[in-house]
Amino acid sequence: MLLGCIADDLTGATDLSLMLSREGLRTVQSTGLPGDDLDLTEVDALVVALKSRTIPAADAVAQSLAAAEWLLANGAQRLFFKYCSTFDSTDEGNIGPVAEALLKRLDAGFTIACPAFPATGRSIYQGHLFVNGVPLNESSMRDHPLTPMRDSDLRRVLQRQTELPVGLVAYADVDAGAEAIAEAFAREQAAGKRIAIVDALQDAHLREIGKALVDVRLITGGSGIAIGLPTAYRDAGLIDRLTPPAASIAAPEGRGAILAGSCSAATRGQVAKAQEAGLPTLRIDPLEIASGKLTPASVIEWLVSQPADATPLVYSSDDPDSVRAVQEKLGRDKAGTLVEDLLASVAAALPGKGFTRLLVAGGETSGAVVNALGVKALSIGPEIDPGVPWTRSRSGPDVALALKSGNFGTPDFFLKAWSSLA
Repeated sequence: MLLGCIADDLTGATDLSLMLSREGLRTVQSTGLPGDDLDLTEVDALVVALKSRTIPAADAVAQSLAAAEWLLANGAQRLFFKYCSTFDSTDEGNIGPVAEALLKRLDAGFTIACPAFPATGRSIYQGHLFVNGVPLNESSMRDHPLTPMRDSDLRRVLQRQTELPVGLVAYADVDAGAEAIAEAFAREQAAGKRIAIVDALQDAHLREIGKALVDVRLITGGSGIAIGLPTAYRDAGLIDRLTPPAASIAAPEGRGAILAGSCSAATRGQVAKAQEAGLPTLRIDPLEIASGKLTPASVIEWLVSQPADATPLVYSSDDPDSVRAVQEKLGRDKAGTLVEDLLASVAAALPGKGFTRLLVAGGETSGAVVNALGVKALSIGPEIDPGVPWTRSRSGPDVALALKSGNFGTPDFFLKAWSSLA
C-alpha cells in the first residue's frame, strides 16, 4: 500500500476514493478501521472513513491516530488526512489538532493544508477560500448548523486551532509550477512554518502541487489535492503503473430510494428539483420524531407503499432559519441525532424490503446509514458528479450506495444518478 488515507467523514472518504481511483490508484474504502480479513494485495490506496469532523478534538485525534497506526502497520508509505473542501471546523478543531498529531506521529517537519477543489467551485487565493467565486464567509457555509464558517482566511482559521506556525504558498509560486512550489515549501519550513496553506485556482495547479508533494510523508487537504498524486507517484517510480478506473458498476436487482439528511443549499435544491419532477417525497420533522409521532416503522411503511417503478425520497432538509428554530427547541446535537438515527434505522431495514440501491445525502447521515447497514468496505464505481461515485458494498448486505456530501452535486443529481448503474 502506497497511500494510507484518513477521512473525517464518510462522504469525504468516498470523494477521495473516487479521485484516487479515477486518477489510476487501485483504491478501497473502509468504514472505520478495517478488519484483518481485508485483502490488500492489489490495493495502492486505502481510505479509512471516520466520523470525526464534529466530535470533540481529543476524540478526533485519538481516532485518527488509531487509523494511522493501522495504516502504517499494514505498509502505508505515506499518510493523507482528508477533510471537507469548505474546511468545515470550529476554532477548537478538528483539522488543526489532527494534523498536528499526525505530524508528530510521523516525526515530520512540514505539511500542507489545501482544500481546493475547482471542479466543485472551491478555490484558494492568497490563503482565502472561495466557494463558487464567493468568499467562504459569504457563502451558504456561514449558516452551517454544525460548523458555521465565518472567516475565509484559512491561515487565521487554522492558526486558531493549532500552536504550530501556519504559513502560505501563494498563487505566484503555485502558478510557476512544481519546482517553484517545492522551493516555496522549503522556504516556509526554513521560516519555521509547520503547515502551509497552498493556493490553487484550477486543476492544473493541483497537478503541479502533486508533483511537489511526491516526497512529503503527510498531506492534508480536500480530495482535489489528490488529483496530481497518482501520476506523480508513478513518474517517481513509487508504483509501476496506473490502473484505469471502472467505467460502470453492477448493482444488485431491486428498488431504489433516496435518504437526504443534509440541510445544505445544494441538497435543498436537489430536493426541490426532485419534487418538481414528481418523485414521491416524505419530509421528516425532528419535532415529530421527538414526540413519537414519526417512527422508523411509519417511514418504512410509506416507502414500501410507493409504486414499484418510482424512486421515493425521504428528506429532513430545511432552510437555515427553520433549522435554528428546531435546534433551539431540541438542542443542536439532539436535533441532528434524531434525524440520523431515524434514517439509519430505516436504511437498515430496506434491503430486507427489496431496496438495494440507496442514494444518501449528507456526510453525517451517510455515516449513520452505512454503520446501520453493517457495511465495512466499499468498492468504488463510476463518477456521478465531481466528488460522488456509485459504490458497492464488499461486506454486509449487497447494496449499491451513492454517498453524497451535502454540498455536492448538480440540481438534478437525485434524478440522473440512477442511469450510472448497470
